[in-house]
Amino acid sequence: MSLFGFVKDIGRRVFNKDEEAAEKIQEMVAAANPGIENLEVKYEDGFVELCGECTSVEAVEKAVLMVGNIAGVKDVNVAQLTLSKEAQEQARQNREAAKAAAAAKPDEDAKTAAVNSEVDYYTIVSGDSLSKIAKRFYGDPMKYKELFEANREIIEDPDKIFPGQKIRIPRNLA
Repeated sequence: MSLFGFVKDIGRRVFNKDEEAAEKIQEMVAAANPGIENLEVKYEDGFVELCGECTSVEAVEKAVLMVGNIAGVKDVNVAQLTLSKEAQEQARQNREAAKAAAAAKPDEDAKTAAVNSEVDYYTIVSGDSLSKIAKRFYGDPMKYKELFEANREIIEDPDKIFPGQKIRIPRNLA
């Protein structure tokens, strides 16, 4: 099971009642179009399950963070998100590159290895700004622009991030 945990009471308000949660979440993800076809969303008591076919590992990462950063969501399960054949091949290549760098575990499946090899996740704390985060991870506060672009579906305005929000930290910006 691929489950990502979040803080349930923090985030953007997308739905008001649990009964409308799945529909509203699906509409939000579809509008941002991170690269998921035949998207289906299931919601029950803060747990969200995403189903569909992804065009890339990045699409999985973005969808998880988009959904997880919604108020009322505490866990996101992506076990039912599948990668297209092209995305599986790219994940395989990423995994091979990680093995060559002695950073990957040899028995991981393509989806998990690719998710873990290209990106880190960071939970924003009080006092953070994208430039401070860029300085910490990349040594250059001006890389906040690239960090913002990598999280455009999650962060609407680079000056409006909030404690508890999770973002992607792509390793290839370093």
